[in-house]
Amino acid sequence: MAEPTAPIPEFLYGTAWKKDPTAALTEQALRTGFRGVDTANQLRHYNEAGVGEGLAAAYRAGIVSRSNLFLQTKFTYVHGQDHRLPYDPTASLSTQVAQSLASSLEHLGTGHVDSFLLHGPAMRQGWSADDAEVWEAMRKERDAGRARLLGVSNVGLHHLKYMIRAQPEGLAFVQNRCFAVTGWDREIRHFCREHGVIYQGFSLLTANLEVLAHPVVTDPAEKFGVTPAQVIFAFARAIGILPLTGTTNGDHMKQDLASRELQLPGKVVQQIERIAG
Repeated sequence: MAEPTAPIPEFLYGTAWKKDPTAALTEQALRTGFRGVDTANQLRHYNEAGVGEGLAAAYRAGIVSRSNLFLQTKFTYVHGQDHRLPYDPTASLSTQVAQSLASSLEHLGTGHVDSFLLHGPAMRQGWSADDAEVWEAMRKERDAGRARLLGVSNVGLHHLKYMIRAQPEGLAFVQNRCFAVTGWDREIRHFCREHGVIYQGFSLLTANLEVLAHPVVTDPAEKFGVTPAQVIFAFARAIGILPLTGTTNGDHMKQDLASRELQLPGKVVQQIERIAG
């Protein structure tokens, strides 16, 4: 029997760079109320098995069930890995994708992930033949029921334009580091809106520390009795971003989730979006 599928949440908990505390932090995030978890089968930056340990602990404690949890993982090319590979590097790319996802499913203790992303294109220049092969393999995994939705991360607009022309079917998510200096990735957000794709933004705080201290953010934070971080997350949702947070602080986890209740005036949203000019 197929496992029930979870809705796309309003917030994702990112598990990159957590190392040994990954299991405890994943469980804590779920206890706090997160229902979406982002990881990758890339030991260089993630401890995906630790995510699975945190999920298992949360299941045992009755905090959450698999049916209402959104799990997202990624396939990462060899050049993005260290020596601890989740697949045979001599195998075809299609086989590497299948092996990587099979390993992820084992790590996460599930029969399917809700979202499976290509962690980044093979080259900076465009959508290559390698990317095309990987994407086709990812679609086969989706069609086999091992992944529900597909996406790409760490991409430029040129990648997406070429991808949509070459392989237009299946793109559900784009996940990028989001910088205020680029209008919060304005061009790619507009592309996503035009093509019915959900934009996931990460490093919304750590990539924009100067913005957190700007009066355009601090003034509404003071007015509404919230933190600058909460203003940024509320702003992100207002412009169509599904935000990720990777905080390791329990109070910040609660505050980040509470930002879902904050509705910013349109003028404030416009001012923050134009903060870089």
